[in-house]
Amino acid sequence: MSRYSVLIIVAAICALGVFFWNTGSLAQIAAILGGLTTLLGVYDLVQPQHSLWRNYPLLSRVRWLAEELRPFLRSYIVESETEGRPFNHEDRAMVYRRAKDVTSVEPFGSHLDVDQPPYEWLAHSIGALHPEDKDPRVTVGAPGTAHPYSASVFNISAMSFGSLGANAIEALSTGAKMGGFYHDTGEGGVSRYHRKGGADLVWEIGSGYFGCRAKDGGFDPERFRDVAADPQVKMIEIKLSQGAKPGHGGVLPGAKVTHEIAEARGIEIGQTCVSPPAHSAFSTPIEMMEFVAKLRELSGGKPVGAKFAVGNRWEVLALCKAMLETGILLDFMVVDGGEGGTGAAPAEFLDHVGAPLRQGLVLTRNALVGTELKDKVRLACSGKQVSAFAIASSMALGADWVNTARGFMFSLGCIQSLNCHNNRCPTGIATSDKSRQRGLVVSDKAVRVANFHRNTVKALMEVVGAAGCQHPGELTPRHIMHRVTEDIVRPADEAYDLLMRGQLLSDPEGTHLASEWRMAQAGSFRPAGA
Repeated sequence: MSRYSVLIIVAAICALGVFFWNTGSLAQIAAILGGLTTLLGVYDLVQPQHSLWRNYPLLSRVRWLAEELRPFLRSYIVESETEGRPFNHEDRAMVYRRAKDVTSVEPFGSHLDVDQPPYEWLAHSIGALHPEDKDPRVTVGAPGTAHPYSASVFNISAMSFGSLGANAIEALSTGAKMGGFYHDTGEGGVSRYHRKGGADLVWEIGSGYFGCRAKDGGFDPERFRDVAADPQVKMIEIKLSQGAKPGHGGVLPGAKVTHEIAEARGIEIGQTCVSPPAHSAFSTPIEMMEFVAKLRELSGGKPVGAKFAVGNRWEVLALCKAMLETGILLDFMVVDGGEGGTGAAPAEFLDHVGAPLRQGLVLTRNALVGTELKDKVRLACSGKQVSAFAIASSMALGADWVNTARGFMFSLGCIQSLNCHNNRCPTGIATSDKSRQRGLVVSDKAVRVANFHRNTVKALMEVVGAAGCQHPGELTPRHIMHRVTEDIVRPADEAYDLLMRGQLLSDPEGTHLASEWRMAQAGSFRPAGA
């Protein structure tokens, strides 16, 4: 009978309240609350879906409540400053403070265990500087590109309208306009809210070709030309894969295709549409370069690049071989870390598909340096990059600039409630629910977006100056020290297998990528001999 003790006690309270109903309001409240709770317990007894509820009516709901509260209790009470995942409390608090334009200094020393790998630090210089440049930028455009773009070293990574609500997209775009940095549209197309904010836009084109989609789901060049002509669109980014779910397509149910989403994506209202795992406009590295040339021509000479999470290493090398063979160069490459991002994805893809950012960045850097393309093709990266040191270390290892998505979500007020996938985002960011979006005031959050960018770049330049450099592009792998074991420390140029300029062309067999280089072929993404 102990399994039903809570139900019995509640029923008894209800009965006593009814018996003493005329004695006052306390008895009446007990009768009403006890009666409602008893009805809930009876429902638990007879419902067929939950075994625990049937066997432990009312009592088992404590477990349900604990499961609901667990993420909040863990995040705000249980975890230390540096234990949380995907982002720890220290990182989140730093973004919040910078977004609110208040001091982000910390007292009494580091919370990190500096004696355990993979701890890293910057090798500062006795000849430290105060860099004069407060807005470091990089010019993006391979030789012959008609309209190169001057990009900030820190920008908003891809987030589509639909995965983020209208107010969030508008606030991000408005903040990017205020701060002079770009906003990647994500693969959902260039929406009215991207345009309304006025920011420089990088139009991401995925396998669904949203915004330039033909009726059969393929690429429509005329639609592309029309959208690319928008002066806000500064660059075009072909999405080959994303860190959250590389190699995994997607389905947008028709029920979610509202008028505004249909407008941005170029599809019919209420129409279910599929984003296949791979592109239909090309199937080989050479065909991809020809597609790049086509997009560059249709856009009037705007830079065209590619974003991907690194999977098969020979495929990245195959892209380089295709560029060498055709003479058609990507203007930029963006490496997305396999740590997962804002996109909801199956756990297996979040945890075990795609190379983590550091390994993907180093591989792509080696591919470009080893083929003498690094001076012409810009390299960027994205994935959990919210601090000045994270940006500096990525740039030291070859990145020309860094993007972040979740960092700018935090600047909007994201609390990492982990409700991005169920349309119940409590801060109104990752939801299409109009009532929840109402909580996000564009004019206020746009300022915070701009503040976060400005204060992070300011911190980056302080780190760069400490290394004795004037621009983040001057950082080298030697500036980053990497703890390999508790007792062994190596500069990054020794901790990682970094290739010398042209090494894949002059002595591929002498590199650790020799087998992948032999497998890579410009005419196919499949390995040679397969």
